[in-house]
Amino acid sequence: MIHPYDDHGDDARDAMALEAMLSEGTISRRIVACLIDSLFISMISASLFVVLFVFGVFTFGLGFPLLKILPFVAPAYNWLFLMSSLGATPGQALIGMTLRNADDLSPPTPIAALIWTVGFYASLALWGLPLLLAFFNPRRRTAHDMISGLVVVRSRALTGWLGTWNISSGGPPAA
Repeated sequence: MIHPYDDHGDDARDAMALEAMLSEGTISRRIVACLIDSLFISMISASLFVVLFVFGVFTFGLGFPLLKILPFVAPAYNWLFLMSSLGATPGQALIGMTLRNADDLSPPTPIAALIWTVGFYASLALWGLPLLLAFFNPRRRTAHDMISGLVVVRSRALTGWLGTWNISSGGPPAA
């Protein structure tokens, strides 16, 4: 049997194997990571609410307007962690995933992480419909992944591919 990619040589097969390794199981892992992050965000928000409420009581109501920052806890959580050296939220890191630039697998820039975060919450506001795109493309990318130019990949694949990748360097070795 002739392999459909034989005319492209070993490079095409290596690229396909890399794509499969990077995106294998990411949809289910993203769901679990989102649940873990939701738990962390809930704990942070609840703690912050108690602190701000007590502060409001002690300041005879002058501190209560600070409660308006609570809706920004979740987006700040995502954005700040995505800009960290891991390039992942704690939930994503626990599940073994990281966010990378789709072109060269380098860590996300602060602007790309911000666009990804805003897009993620916009997707949630649209009842999650843009998230369904992950089922219809080979890299398992959602709408906010595509708009930001980022992709969620398995961390193990970055360090395990041919045994030569370094997460912080961002890309495969030059041939």
